[in-house]
Amino acid sequence: MMKKKYVFLIFLMSVSLFFSISCKRNKLRKDTLTIRTQAGISYLLNVEIADTQESRQKGYMGRRIIPQGTGMLFVFNKDQVLSFWMKNTPHPLSIAYIDSKGKIRNIYDMTPYSLSSIVSTGSVRYALEVPQGWFEKNCIKEGDSIDLSILNLK
Repeated sequence: MMKKKYVFLIFLMSVSLFFSISCKRNKLRKDTLTIRTQAGISYLLNVEIADTQESRQKGYMGRRIIPQGTGMLFVFNKDQVLSFWMKNTPHPLSIAYIDSKGKIRNIYDMTPYSLSSIVSTGSVRYALEVPQGWFEKNCIKEGDSIDLSILNLK
């Protein structure tokens, strides 16, 4: 009987450790991103940085509320044509595809739960998702740029 208690206790400790490690692994780094319009106006956006395969795949999936003034910056290792969809994503989003120099190349609105691919028109390095309409509300357009210094690029 005592042996079963120890086995059960070890099992509970293992499960607890697994979930605590999983929670830490899924926590994204947060920072403040500066977006500069061609008119010289700067906007600050609080972003979560998705720079691992796991965090890029999960993105905003399952999140019902994404506050205005926040976003998620997806960081890729090389320039490429990017494609995003809204599978399991209930909140309407807008996405900006951004080249390796920080210039916004495309901006699109995306439909919740849609499986349609939203594809960049050329090779880009970053994607920025925000609540739908945020770019338009702040007059942010293709050709504007983001400050990449928060990524500590060399």
